[in-house]
Amino acid sequence: MATNPTYMILHHFLVVLLLLLQQHSILTQAPPGGGKWNLLLSNIGVSAICLLLNTDRVVIFDRTDFGPSNISFPNNQCRDNPKDLTLKHDCTAHSVEYDVASNSIRPLNVFTDVWCSSGAAMPDGSLMQTGGFNDGDNNVRVYKPCNDNSCDWQEFDSVLKQNRWYATNHILPDGRQIIVGGRGQFTYEFYPKKTGADQSYNLPFLSQTNDPRIENNLYPFVFLNVDGNLFIFANNRAILFDYVNGAVVRNYPTIPGGDPRSYPSSGSAVLLPLRDLQGANTTAEVLVCGGAPKGSFTKANNGNFVGALSTCGRIQITDPNPQWVMETMPLARVMGDMVLLPNGNVLIINGASMGTAGWDLGRNPVLTPLIYRPNNPVGLRFEAQNSSSIPRMYHSTAILLRDGRILVSGSNPHAYYNFTRVLFPTDLTMETLSPDYLDPRLARVRPKIVSPTSHSQIGYGQQLVINFNAQGRINRGLITVTMVAPPFTTHSFSMNQRLLVLTGTNHIRANVTSLRTSSYQVRVVTPSSNILAPPGYYLLFVVYREVPSQGIWVQIK
Repeated sequence: MATNPTYMILHHFLVVLLLLLQQHSILTQAPPGGGKWNLLLSNIGVSAICLLLNTDRVVIFDRTDFGPSNISFPNNQCRDNPKDLTLKHDCTAHSVEYDVASNSIRPLNVFTDVWCSSGAAMPDGSLMQTGGFNDGDNNVRVYKPCNDNSCDWQEFDSVLKQNRWYATNHILPDGRQIIVGGRGQFTYEFYPKKTGADQSYNLPFLSQTNDPRIENNLYPFVFLNVDGNLFIFANNRAILFDYVNGAVVRNYPTIPGGDPRSYPSSGSAVLLPLRDLQGANTTAEVLVCGGAPKGSFTKANNGNFVGALSTCGRIQITDPNPQWVMETMPLARVMGDMVLLPNGNVLIINGASMGTAGWDLGRNPVLTPLIYRPNNPVGLRFEAQNSSSIPRMYHSTAILLRDGRILVSGSNPHAYYNFTRVLFPTDLTMETLSPDYLDPRLARVRPKIVSPTSHSQIGYGQQLVINFNAQGRINRGLITVTMVAPPFTTHSFSMNQRLLVLTGTNHIRANVTSLRTSSYQVRVVTPSSNILAPPGYYLLFVVYREVPSQGIWVQIK
């Protein structure tokens, strides 16, 4: 029987289409359970609290009152502090700067005790760190970045009105920082100080959420809402706070179950990506994950380590009738960290599945990170990643780097540095997790930003033209542009963490230069106000099919 020519043509077309779809699948999908771990340094000298600077260097520090660290000052330099509680003549550093490009560490000199302090990046890119313990509890320290290894900490003594230990900072639209709470401090204050706002102000919500002898309201989760007010979560509930007039605008419902999520029952939280609608009603959602059941801290101190919480609560804080929507993680977790990825997904990493935060109070480390995809349907949002081999318990950190990797370090559940004969030794290693979007098989779809150049300054509500290269032709509807603020990360919370999805990406122009590489131009509108994007440095990414470019630094002012 003769073959129908039309049938043959259609059959050939379908075969080719199937092969193209298979190739497309290989190029745009990393295998489930992805992510690659890489050990960078076996000893950075200190256990990590950290912030990424716009010089692609990470400032790391630890408390000063536990004795010598594992990194010495150069040139016989020492720190002589008669107020230090452990070592008044100390020739070791308690802060370091990590250079991402050279994978190297440089010791820094922090003088007073920064134990369990707080901080955020300032509009000029400096790190402002506040409070601590003992002689440092009402001090402010500033680290101004440089490229020639000449920069170091500057200290300003007794400039805070209250002692700030276990407090939370957030940058405000005018460039100041608000400092909220702290152990025994049910107040807030601002820094730098200005006339008319130079005092400490009561915040009764903090005393209302304080569990006697346990607390469960330290390091409160603070986010700047799109209306200019502050969302403040402590223990198991939250308020919307007008910090200008010192008034509670709204009380949010208690998170279902009523279990605490704040230190020492340490869960973690993020403000989910904000899509700037340029004057329309931008919505904001907060995600709170993990923590420990009521009573866990007391039980852990008595040797009974209760299983951590496996739930996440998600709430649209701009909704007229906000309600928590609960989800269940594949793994229970306390002392975890949450990192906003350039593609808008959330990484949940580090921590334990039993116990609480505090000295030797955690058990059963959780070695498997999770990816949370906020735009997926409920029930399809969590995906396990490849496991680390290093427990990251109390005093661990994780931050996003400009190339899309996650820098992971820290873990010291002891009052001093203990490396032997303990369940979880002090860990001074540094490693990275490369999420599945960095899988080599996705290199073909990874954009490369050509312009603007890094460290360009941008204004508010302006058109921004971004030129980038990509291999082959792209689906223009799958391009997004994001801006990520570098957070200050400690005790399971990344202060000032913020991701904006810029609008206008439907304006894309292509210039196909070869079969392998094409150049594209996308026009977006920068954030419309300093409420959506407080002034300072951000990492800007072009993302295609959830695969981000390397970021560039931009400064909005």
